[in-house]
Amino acid sequence: MIICIAILVLVATIGEQFGFSRGATTSGPNTRATPHTRSYFYVGGTYTPAQNSAVSFGQMYVEHLVPANVTQLVPIVIIPGNGMTGTNFLNTPDGRQGWADYFMSQGYQLYIVDQPSRGRSAWQQGIDGPQSPFDTLTVEQRFTATQRFNLWPEASLHTQWPGNGSMGDATFDNFYTSIMPALVSNTEASQKIQHAGAALLDKVGPVILLTHSQSGQFGWILADTRPSMVKAIVAVEPMGPPFINAIFPPITAARPFGLTEIPLAFSPPIKSAADIQTITISSSTNFTCIQQADPPRKLVNLINIPVLVVTSESGYHSVYDSCSVQFLKNAGVPVNHVSLPDVGIRGNGHMMFMEKNGVQIADQVVQKWLMKTL
Repeated sequence: MIICIAILVLVATIGEQFGFSRGATTSGPNTRATPHTRSYFYVGGTYTPAQNSAVSFGQMYVEHLVPANVTQLVPIVIIPGNGMTGTNFLNTPDGRQGWADYFMSQGYQLYIVDQPSRGRSAWQQGIDGPQSPFDTLTVEQRFTATQRFNLWPEASLHTQWPGNGSMGDATFDNFYTSIMPALVSNTEASQKIQHAGAALLDKVGPVILLTHSQSGQFGWILADTRPSMVKAIVAVEPMGPPFINAIFPPITAARPFGLTEIPLAFSPPIKSAADIQTITISSSTNFTCIQQADPPRKLVNLINIPVLVVTSESGYHSVYDSCSVQFLKNAGVPVNHVSLPDVGIRGNGHMMFMEKNGVQIADQVVQKWLMKTL
């Protein structure tokens, strides 16, 4: 019996070494873990004096996952959204395989990052800017139990979160305790990711960028900074809408360059954000769609990079992603916008990649587009 136990432990150890999770489920496309190797490295750090020595700040943690069978020439760089780290793409809060396993099963190498000043990318007190946490009510209202609060018209359609989405539920608690404090300033976050992200692309590019929510702005920034190193962008409910915040009061001006806090290359060129003339297209409760006035300036470094924007049925982005997509199209960016209910995928919210049908979205929407596009 001792020998049998030893063999089982050895098998379990080997399985975990090659990426097999003990909690894997067995239904749906690629719900089995994908054999792979793992390594990590850092990019983008800068030394600054500290007392009689120095510390590094602005560095970015990068986790490199390589499936046993690499069949895709272009790897995927995954940049998680606000408060998230790379762990949120490894598996779901209820123990199922996540998008990382799915895309490795399709033959992609992955580079999954923690944004600078978050998670495994050190935040340096007195050097980096202030951070703010997410409280449980905010997470429930916006992400996991939106149907209970109905803060926007489609919120009641949310059915795909695993569990009840509230504090005390095991899945919610596992998700919530993974959330990290994040930099308050989106300008600072953008500048840091521009520096570290460019260093990453110089090291491993060309790549596909996969962004979510707050990190959506970083896709446009990195493609603008290193256009030859970005073959495609998959933007899952990217930060928006253009020029102004929406849904959650106070409704204040934001993203002065349209969809970013820091400058992009426009044609005709601009000297400042004030050079971008705007017009209000529509306005409703807690949402105003603002676009460039005619003739719109073009985002010259993005016009040859294909973009997929994915929007859920019930998330708050269902209110305004079409406005963000229109801004990109007007600026000459080739965009394909998939609203999930239009392709028969219903009930998802903002955290669609963690939800019960998350692998279906990766398989039938994202991977399908990548195969057609690249």
